[in-house]
Amino acid sequence: MNKPKKFIPVMLMPFQENLSIDYEALEKLIELYLKAGAKGLFANCLSSEMFDLSKDEMLESIDFIIKKVHGRVPVVATGTFDEPLERQAEFIRKVYDLGVDSVIVITGLMATEDQSNEEFEQNVLQLLNLTKEIPLGFYECPVPYKRLIAPEFLGKLSELGRVKYHKDTSLDLDHINRKLANTVDNAQFGLFDAYMVHAVDSLLAGSAGLSCIQGNYFPELIVWLCNHYDDVHKQEAVNEVQDFLRTQMEVMHYAYPTAAKYYLQQGGFPIALHTRRMDIEELDEQTKTKLDQLSLNYQDLKMRLQI
Repeated sequence: MNKPKKFIPVMLMPFQENLSIDYEALEKLIELYLKAGAKGLFANCLSSEMFDLSKDEMLESIDFIIKKVHGRVPVVATGTFDEPLERQAEFIRKVYDLGVDSVIVITGLMATEDQSNEEFEQNVLQLLNLTKEIPLGFYECPVPYKRLIAPEFLGKLSELGRVKYHKDTSLDLDHINRKLANTVDNAQFGLFDAYMVHAVDSLLAGSAGLSCIQGNYFPELIVWLCNHYDDVHKQEAVNEVQDFLRTQMEVMHYAYPTAAKYYLQQGGFPIALHTRRMDIEELDEQTKTKLDQLSLNYQDLKMRLQI
């Protein structure tokens, strides 16, 4: 519980006008995260529009990130997609060979929505067997559907010594507490919370850190919270940051990830608004006005708290 908490950003993917990956912007984005104080990077995730990338693009972009990071922080990246387990295991090997710290498994692709937890767990264990010694992590991605890992099963996985990272999206602090209770004896394992409504409580309960989309708007604020969540001299400021994250939740999720790209762009960061996702809301003028107000609210908070 007393270990330093880490911010692991879910990386955006910049695109050029022709929707090819903008590697110049991606390199600058890496440096933005690291300058803010991120202690790792989650590449090829939902924020990276991974379901709209080809496998070659996934491997190429992960390789680019690994080389540009050059060992400064660990990098994790998704390596499972909607394929038979044997094919998933093959791609996991390709991702791992690039030099990632752990390969992330999407829980919603380990069983169909109508399959039981027993079938899900059986498939996970089979994938572990197929991938031998490769360190893995688990991500309760909301796409194609959200499949939560039972706390007891996560505990069994952590005991194997190969599962290092878990991105929790349960939105349920009690569920998180039970996961933490079942993994407390594994010093190599870390649960990272995605839900900022209870960020402080999650950190106090023993989570390893935060891995949230809010870090694509103001990564330095999430780092600040990881550093000061339990500082008795800053509790008023901590509470104010928690309230800010809670009350601004809706505007940051609407039209995401385009909204985050707009927010960064308005702040002077060289990223275009292009996206391959066709299933998100339109970034209309009303949404832009709300994001502009979010920026003003954050600048006020940042100035008052000297962040």
